[in-house]
Amino acid sequence: MKIDKKTRMTRQRRVILEEIRRYNNHPAADEIYERVRKRLPRISLGTVYRNLDVLCELGEIQRLELSGAMKRYDGNAKKHYHIRCIGCGRVDDAPIAPMNELEDDLYGTTVFEIIGHNLEFTGLCPECSRKHEQQQAAS
Repeated sequence: MKIDKKTRMTRQRRVILEEIRRYNNHPAADEIYERVRKRLPRISLGTVYRNLDVLCELGEIQRLELSGAMKRYDGNAKKHYHIRCIGCGRVDDAPIAPMNELEDDLYGTTVFEIIGHNLEFTGLCPECSRKHEQQQAAS
């Protein structure tokens, strides 16, 4: 999809963007749709998907394609990493700075044009960790 930087910020796009940024829980498209419908009852799921694509292309949000999980969206469009719970799928921001030097190290050592990288941490969120410990203690 080719988006012109002059693309208007329509009311629908603005509401979608506001709902993504309201919470820092990296929602999936269907969660965004449910939130937006409370404010714009006549909006369709297809419209939400199209506008999510536009907002990604405009650099307003990020599309997260994490392993083992559905696509999620992040209202913070700056480069950063994420932690995904392998128990429940919860996604949080990882509190470390992007490692841009990795890309710099690859520059000139490969025939690829390096345009970015993805780094995903996995683990158990506090709730899933407690459940796991309880299951271990019970067995």
